Amino acid sequence: MLNDGISLVAATDLKISTITSNKFSIYRLKSKYYVNRLPEIVFVTSFPPRECGIATFSQDLIYALNNKFDKSFNSSVCALESNTELHKYEEEPRFVLNTDNPDAFLETALLINDDEKIEIVVIQHEFGFYAGKEDQFRVFCDNILQPIVFVFHTVLPNPNTELKLKMQEMSSAASSIVVMTNDAAQILTSDYNLPSHKISIIPHGTHLVAAVDKNNLKKRYGLYGHQVFSTFGLLGASKSIETTLIALPEIIKHYPDVIFLILGKTHPTVLKNDGEVYRNFLESTVIRLQIQDHVRFVNEYLPLPILLEYLQLTDIYLFTSKDPNQAVSGTFSYAISSGCPVISTPIPHAKEVFQNGGGVIIDFMNSQQLADEAIGLLDNEVLRNEISLNSFHKMASTVWQNSAVLYGLLFQKLSFGKIKLNFQVPPISLKHVQNMTTEFGMIQFAKLSIPDLNSGYTLDDNSRALIAVSQHYELFRNSEDLKLIEIYLYFISKCLQTSGVFLNYVTSEFEFSEQNFAENLEDSNGRAIWALGYVYSLKTSIPTSLFDKTNNLILAAMPTLLKIHSTRAMAFIIKGLQYHQSLESQQIIEALASRMAQMYKHEKNNQWYWFEKYLTYANGLLPEAMLCAYIRTNNEEYRVIAIESFDFLLSIIFVDDQIKVVSNKGWLMKDTINNTQIGGEQPIDVAYTILALEEFYSVFKKDYYKINASIAFDWFLGANHLNQIIYNPKTGGCFDGLEENQVNLNQGAESTLSFLLARLAIARMAVD
Repeated sequence: MLNDGISLVAATDLKISTITSNKFSIYRLKSKYYVNRLPEIVFVTSFPPRECGIATFSQDLIYALNNKFDKSFNSSVCALESNTELHKYEEEPRFVLNTDNPDAFLETALLINDDEKIEIVVIQHEFGFYAGKEDQFRVFCDNILQPIVFVFHTVLPNPNTELKLKMQEMSSAASSIVVMTNDAAQILTSDYNLPSHKISIIPHGTHLVAAVDKNNLKKRYGLYGHQVFSTFGLLGASKSIETTLIALPEIIKHYPDVIFLILGKTHPTVLKNDGEVYRNFLESTVIRLQIQDHVRFVNEYLPLPILLEYLQLTDIYLFTSKDPNQAVSGTFSYAISSGCPVISTPIPHAKEVFQNGGGVIIDFMNSQQLADEAIGLLDNEVLRNEISLNSFHKMASTVWQNSAVLYGLLFQKLSFGKIKLNFQVPPISLKHVQNMTTEFGMIQFAKLSIPDLNSGYTLDDNSRALIAVSQHYELFRNSEDLKLIEIYLYFISKCLQTSGVFLNYVTSEFEFSEQNFAENLEDSNGRAIWALGYVYSLKTSIPTSLFDKTNNLILAAMPTLLKIHSTRAMAFIIKGLQYHQSLESQQIIEALASRMAQMYKHEKNNQWYWFEKYLTYANGLLPEAMLCAYIRTNNEEYRVIAIESFDFLLSIIFVDDQIKVVSNKGWLMKDTINNTQIGGEQPIDVAYTILALEEFYSVFKKDYYKINASIAFDWFLGANHLNQIIYNPKTGGCFDGLEENQVNLNQGAESTLSFLLARLAIARMAVD
């Protein structure tokens, strides 16, 4: 027993070194000052500046965790080194483990054990890290007192007895095992007999990329006018890049403008053992085949932003590894997630990702097959675009933000309540709103994050945009917002007809479409009044010209408002006119609120406290409107209805500390109250719930409403049934919906504005 009561169980007969070193004593002294620290996760891993795929993986994962969660846990590094791999780090690791020092394994384990705030130890495992030091590594694992999570980067099928035993020993020491593919998980259970309950599948993380103009990128890198092939990663013979080089002469006959980029330095281990033998072989092969004008070596360990740009300008990515047991490849993942059409050898990772399309599989070291497939893809631009789109959708769930959510949930589970996940609220951004806005108005739809001008414009979206940007201006007084407000206000004015009714649909040629005369536009009209009313409320802070224009539009539309009977349209109107201090607006609010009250009393029973026979979309709007009517009229009946109906709604859509709004795949009927439909959840429904929670909190000051608003907002950040982000922090846009098995990656106006409205509400409540 040590002085601090830690009992050691040595796994071998290795000599246990004395642990009264200065380093240990100093650390123990320091730890006394950290009693109020957050729980800590230690990652045992190679780490930059070490040039290693796992080092980059760990850096990306830790960065994602730190940016995904707020005041949940701290992440620290135990950096793996050797006598020939010593590094100067940008930020000093918490621990350093020199694997060439036999005593370092136990000493490091004891240092980790000595800190009571360390809750979990994550070991990024690759066999090469511990080659020849397996006994010492086992001592390290057996003496760690905290739960251990192994992340296996290599899972070999058909193990021999020795390898199988090693994996089983690691499994016994582990509380959890992470692998990155279904194939790897299957091998662990079938070939190694590891318990399935310990195994989690968390895909290799990838980076969000914004849509870019490929030709502009090609110009920047001197590649304009060329069909670009690429491959990247630390070079070694296992990459079999010569497979592509041998295929190039045939491809060049059909496409003489092809250039093949070989991105990356020689792997440090290869360089140490063999020097530049492999690179020299590749260069001599290029000369022998006389393809010097078609091959470019970029002999660098590329910074991430530059690497992603190279991938985005690539027309076809070539993954030619000749290792049939390569369980997962970060380079392959990054290429797919960048939208590259990929030709790959049949490693398990590729076969799994390419199920049902998404890429092309060729045999190992088959240059003729590679040439045929590459020529076929270059011949078919439609197919390349289809594969690229499939790639984005296939890899959407693997972005680092989603990996961070899955790791965070695993850490929370293993900590037995000591770690509670709190999502980091992202900065407020108008980036995608501005991207979707022309001089005429906000475009309706987007293909991924690229505005789809052919989809035209709607009054609905420009009304939402006017509200959101007005609220942004109210918070930040940014003069640039006034330009957007003017655009959206102008659009609304163009939609107002001489009859006092608004039309909704406008084509990309700025003409009203026939759709206006085939649909009921009451909700669109109500939404416009909400927007105009909100701008009216900014009377003292916006230019007089904008205020006067807004007021004139409200006055022109008022005579038509009592002819509207749609429940949500009436609610929108109440929300808008609450700001308009006039006798006429007061009378309209009272009339519409009275109608809604009558609807409520007609449908209400002891199990159903709602205005209609069903719960559909934008449900939070209705109780909020009744509360607004109460504020304006002081009618106690409206207050009671607001509270009753809102409590009823919240009881249905908040389950197990998450929000699950009513699905648009099937509305919730009065006689079937269970909200069991999976998927079909829309950002607008979450946003309207948050806006209602904000309004109820502002009136009643009950923390219950504020807490639920935060829970609801987390839906955008990954607290949903897929544990995937709905908000895209790279673009500032919001994905269009949460389906049963995937996220709709298009980032249209409605979803993006819904997120912005919700984010602004969270900002206002944080100030309150």
